[in-house]
Amino acid sequence: MDNPNPTMSRTRGTVLSKDGTVIAYERRGDGPPLVLVGGALATAADEAPLANLLAHRFSVIAYDRRGRGASGDTAPYAVRREVEDLAAVVEEAGGHVCVHGTASGGVLALEAAASGVPVTQLSVYEPPFVTEPAGREAAARREDVEALLARGRRADALKLFLSEVLPPGMLGGLRRSPQWAELEARAHTLAYDHAVLGDAGVPAERLREVAVRVTVVDGGASPSWRRDSVRAVARALPRGRHRTLTGQTHEVAPHVLAPALAGFLAA
Repeated sequence: MDNPNPTMSRTRGTVLSKDGTVIAYERRGDGPPLVLVGGALATAADEAPLANLLAHRFSVIAYDRRGRGASGDTAPYAVRREVEDLAAVVEEAGGHVCVHGTASGGVLALEAAASGVPVTQLSVYEPPFVTEPAGREAAARREDVEALLARGRRADALKLFLSEVLPPGMLGGLRRSPQWAELEARAHTLAYDHAVLGDAGVPAERLREVAVRVTVVDGGASPSWRRDSVRAVARALPRGRHRTLTGQTHEVAPHVLAPALAGFLAA
């Protein structure tokens, strides 16, 4: 893949969602528009490594989902409001754009496409739906995280969530880093991601309402239950196709994902 252009344009801006919530975004590059939807706890800044790698080919917009970074967080929360947030970003990008969503951001992107947001092509990486018996275990963890959040124990909720998604040994270092305070400030949005996931089972009926072409991607080194659910999503979509990135896990490397994503969208 070509090296990113160090002189690429980069701008920051905001849009107003339908309920008046301010949604902040960053735009890089000058090509056809591509919107990135981050997963749990992610902000536009976290999407920057992937955005930079794609900005020589696309005009990439990454945004702070509701309740994160510089975006607002109007109560009460509802999934449809997050769909409206993404719709506002898509409109700002020019309408009828390509979208890529990572993890729960992929679930949100699928729901937006099913709701009629003008997405021309969609890519999602490991939307975290679950199948049995992993589904029962995941449901129990979600309940524990939400119980901790309800009691105002953000740090404990964050620790529990991250212990399931980070490689062993990384959590301790992260808790001692300056980044921990930033993550703790966003921890309440884990409940938003849970709402986006619904019961976390693959929503085959809803996915049949997604009319656009969708590439559903997994990592070849991810657990079998994750890969099983990704294949189930691809089968449920009318125009779904499944791809695997060899050697990758749920924490996909941007330099591996970027060229694959560019290829998916160009095909």
